[in-house]
Amino acid sequence: MKRLSRIIPIIGGAVAGGAIAVAVASGGGTTTNSTTTTVVQQSRGVGLPTALSSSKGLSVSQIYRQDGPGVVDITVTQNSTGGGIGPFGNAQQTQGEGAGVVYDNKGNILTDEHVVDGASSVTVTLENGHKYSAKVIGTDPSTDVAVIHVDAPSDQLHPIPFADSSSAQVGDPVVAIGSPFSLPETVTQGIVSAVGRSITAPNNYTITGAIQTDAAINPGNSGGPLLDGNGHVLGLNDQIQTNSGSNSGVGFAIPSNMVARIANEIIAGKSVKHAFVGVFLNSSSSGGAQISTVQGGSPASSAGLHPGDVVTSINGKPISSTQQFIETVDTYAPGQTITLTVKRDGATQTLKLTLGTRPAQQPQNG
Repeated sequence: MKRLSRIIPIIGGAVAGGAIAVAVASGGGTTTNSTTTTVVQQSRGVGLPTALSSSKGLSVSQIYRQDGPGVVDITVTQNSTGGGIGPFGNAQQTQGEGAGVVYDNKGNILTDEHVVDGASSVTVTLENGHKYSAKVIGTDPSTDVAVIHVDAPSDQLHPIPFADSSSAQVGDPVVAIGSPFSLPETVTQGIVSAVGRSITAPNNYTITGAIQTDAAINPGNSGGPLLDGNGHVLGLNDQIQTNSGSNSGVGFAIPSNMVARIANEIIAGKSVKHAFVGVFLNSSSSGGAQISTVQGGSPASSAGLHPGDVVTSINGKPISSTQQFIETVDTYAPGQTITLTVKRDGATQTLKLTLGTRPAQQPQNG
């Protein structure tokens, strides 16, 4: 059961998002008893803010009463083949557990991609105890977002409004609801600890703009909501940084604006595509995004980019860091042409680059 279960995984690595890649790290398969030691890329003062400042100031109890019916428990079963040869292999089942957010009264529920990855069956349990078989409508490993659907009566579904995750402030109060260690409807509270973090997606690209929080997030919180002080969804709880496999006060949520954008595309029946440049970047570069490797046959290679080049602007927008390069590229679609301002050997030049479509898995560096 790859990257699913009650664990909130994060895998180490430098920046790899938007179309690019810097480093590849690995994450092992998990079961309901697995834990993961995590590493997160630290990004300071570069990314976009990603949480909504609370103005209403509801209490934790009020938020739970308001939003609890909109949080579901998700149980996933995956079939696998154990030891043995050919048809005599032993059939095995593994189970994982996470949480989800009711998105609308049509039965669409949002969760993390890694919660339902490889699922042979998905069961959703509502707060009132009613259980429904769910169908996976679509997923996007690059942002770790999935949409599942249940055929439940509309009066059983309680959508939770989404916040604008682009306007948060560090210190804003937040509440997490999920199913840590198979304990559904568990509520924890904390603050927005940081904004604009970078975390690694299941396919090893980078998710930018993640919300960092000290609200307790543990195995089973994956896919559940991180709520602002108004009880609106700031993001989906996704990963933790820990040495023990349990909460250490450093958790990360996928920003709600990203979640809603991807979910709306999936629900509309569109294929989610991301722009691709085809370079690996120096994650510690400053004054621009420095290219360490150019992949052969990539859009970057066709555009004439070289290792050592430093990209200082995209379509006239200044680029001061690797993080900003990733975020900017991700605002464009495959097939669009962008203009790069590049410093090379002390000289400045302009290059045109037509963006490709991101491969399903991050290519290997080198």
